[in-house]
Amino acid sequence: MISSERQEHEISTKLVSPSAVSVDPSKTNDYNSFAEAYTAANETNLVNAYYERPAMLALAGDVAGRRILDAGCGSGALFAALRDRGAIVSGFDTSAGMLELARQRLGDGADLQVADLGSPLPYADDTFDDVAASLVLHYLEDWGPALAELRRILRPGGRLIASVDHPFAINLIHREAGREAECNYFDTTKWTVEWTVGGQTALVSRWNRPLHAMIEAFIGAGFRITVISEPDPDPAAREKFPEAIAAEPRFLCFLFFVLQAE
Repeated sequence: MISSERQEHEISTKLVSPSAVSVDPSKTNDYNSFAEAYTAANETNLVNAYYERPAMLALAGDVAGRRILDAGCGSGALFAALRDRGAIVSGFDTSAGMLELARQRLGDGADLQVADLGSPLPYADDTFDDVAASLVLHYLEDWGPALAELRRILRPGGRLIASVDHPFAINLIHREAGREAECNYFDTTKWTVEWTVGGQTALVSRWNRPLHAMIEAFIGAGFRITVISEPDPDPAAREKFPEAIAAEPRFLCFLFFVLQAE
C-alpha cells in the first residue's frame, strides 16, 4: 500500500477535452501556481526521481568540468545533480516561481535566468559543451526555432541530451480512454491533462509528435543522433514502488536522445 505521505507527493493525471482549454489557454502550464507542490512530487516520485532523472544522468556520463545548460531547469533538481558531479551549470526556465525554488536549492550564486525555449536565448554562440533538455521540448508545437538556438549555443561536437513524452505512450493513453480520434499517432497534436498534486489541480498541455517528426527536426537543426534510449527505471524503484513496477515492469513513459552538434 502507498503511504499517505507518498500519495501526497504523487501526481495524478486525467485527460481533458481540448474544448476545456480553448476558452482561456492562459490557464494551462501555469507552473507558478503549483510550483511548490510539483517540486515536492518531482523530488521523490517514481516517474521523475527514479526514472527520468537517473536516465538523463546516465546518458550525460562523466560531466566533470563540462559547461552544461539546463534548459527548462524548473526547481533545479537536475541542475543540482549535474553540479554535484563536477559540471559548470547554467539554467533557465519560463516560470519565475520555479526559478525561485531553484535558487533556494542552489544558492544565490547559481546562474539562473528567466527565458523561453521558443525564443532567442541570452547566451553567446558556442558557449556550452552540453545542453540538457529534460521534459521540455514537448511543450513546443514547433521545435525548429528552439533547436536552432540550442545548436547555436553549443560548441561544435557538443551534445544535446533530451527527454520527451514517448509518442507511443501518449497515443496509448488516448486509445485506452476511448479518445483515439483526438490523437492520431502520425499527427502533431496538442493534448491536455488535469494534474492533481499536493491538493492542487492544474491544466497542463503538451504537443505529441511521431518519432519520425522528432528525428527530422533534430537532423534539420544540425544534430546527429548518437543514442535513442528507452531505459528501465532505477533499480531502487523496485523496492520503493513494488506495486507500480510489478504492474509496469518496462516503462515507455519517455523517450531519450543524445545528439551531437555537427
